[in-house]
Amino acid sequence: MFDFVLANELKRAARSQNFVTLVVMEPRAVNRAAAVREIAALVARELRETDLLAADDERVWMVLLDADRENAQCVMGRVMSRMEHYQFATPVGLVTGAGCCPTDGADIATLRSAALAARTARPDRAPHPTAEAQ
Repeated sequence: MFDFVLANELKRAARSQNFVTLVVMEPRAVNRAAAVREIAALVARELRETDLLAADDERVWMVLLDADRENAQCVMGRVMSRMEHYQFATPVGLVTGAGCCPTDGADIATLRSAALAARTARPDRAPHPTAEAQ
């Protein structure tokens, strides 16, 4: 479903000559699926109702509509700020990347490849204090 909606948004962006940015977030954690769920819940609070969010057991994907690379970096700054102040139950490292349409490509496969190729590591987070006591 995510790819279907993304494909439609890419067509709309081409017609209206707007930008669309695809962002990928990959946690590095012992329990990656649990970290993905935590990250998706945090990210959902920072996105507009018009943006898209999807998650599987390995990654969180965001589609930022009408957002060029500079605007996408502003959104990612807000997301990363929230995550830096969030205490995960176990240590979580994070790798993020982004691909922008039309700059990096105009179809799903090209944007996904661009986002994955642009991944950079973010610092690990400390475990939540109550997780150590359990």
